[in-house]
Amino acid sequence: MHIAINCRSFIKKKYTGIGRYTYHLVKSLSEIDTQNEYQLYAKKGILNLNKRLPHFGVKNFIIKTDRFNRGIEKSLGKVDIYHSPSPDSLNVNNGARIVVTVHDLIFKAFPQGHTQRTLDETEKQFTNIGKIASKIICCSQNTINDLKKYFQVPEDKIALVYQGVDKNLFYRVGKDEEPTAAKMIRARGLKEPFVLSVGTIEPRKNLENLLHAFDKLRTRNQFKGKLVVIGMKGWMSDGIEGLIRKLELKNHVIFLGYLSDQELRYFYNKAEAFVFPSFYEGFGFPIVEAFACGAPVVTSNVSSCPEVARDAALIVDPYRPEDIAGAIARIVKDSSLRQTLRQKGFKRAQDFNFRKTAEETLKVYQEVYRT
Repeated sequence: MHIAINCRSFIKKKYTGIGRYTYHLVKSLSEIDTQNEYQLYAKKGILNLNKRLPHFGVKNFIIKTDRFNRGIEKSLGKVDIYHSPSPDSLNVNNGARIVVTVHDLIFKAFPQGHTQRTLDETEKQFTNIGKIASKIICCSQNTINDLKKYFQVPEDKIALVYQGVDKNLFYRVGKDEEPTAAKMIRARGLKEPFVLSVGTIEPRKNLENLLHAFDKLRTRNQFKGKLVVIGMKGWMSDGIEGLIRKLELKNHVIFLGYLSDQELRYFYNKAEAFVFPSFYEGFGFPIVEAFACGAPVVTSNVSSCPEVARDAALIVDPYRPEDIAGAIARIVKDSSLRQTLRQKGFKRAQDFNFRKTAEETLKVYQEVYRT
């Protein structure tokens, strides 16, 4: 097979969900598949010197950089399978069978986080997917349910392929690495204990209710440490600063922005609790990352969060700050519960690995190619 994968999502040095998924999928495919030919496509202007695709060191994976905006078809030539890791960049008309990964249907399940223009454009994208894709890969059963609910996509067009977590990046820190982790956290002006939250700052991530929950913990003297928030600012995040002033939490909430994977690993390892009360997730990478690092987790009872977490986390109603606060307080107070959650989370993390993601994705390619 000649397979093309759109890799624009990890051409930048900093990438989040889709970029992380695509990079590790390609990397894992390069480790397991020596038989098929791969073209890794990305559009890049000739002056964008800070953007480049990494080389994976195998002969059957060829980088195709579109420097002059020639488009996918002219850049790739004839291929058997074209895989778009997100529901865009589907303007391919060279006879290739199209595989698309759908990570979530946030624009349907949580439309208040998007502009009307984005909603309209995404609606067209998803309507188009149902017509032209030979196979749609979904990263959770929750996403499959949403796809069938909102777009009536037939079951035989969908494949469930869970995503993974890179255990070389996210793992329990050993004794030899403990001093480095502690030093890095101190360099950020922090000390233990702290509660951790990770994710882009936008309404869907539910930081407002987490702040209300954290305020309850402090006023009840149930936790005296800080709340650490790691993640870039997204849309509609302006109200957070006002809420922090209102709750008088300015000296108790620390925003660190985007961190390297190494720094993030240290924070996961050292957190008293990791709290992820999102209103909607297609998969929820941070839950599995926290599990792999041994952090006790609190997460939502909606969308894919309980599907990913199962019994390895405390599951709460994200619309009730009282429930979020109660779960954090239980973890802070009960060392036995913390240890149980660490053990269960670490075990659950083993169910998610990118080699398995790559193997199951390759099976999708083979099935599509045969039909």
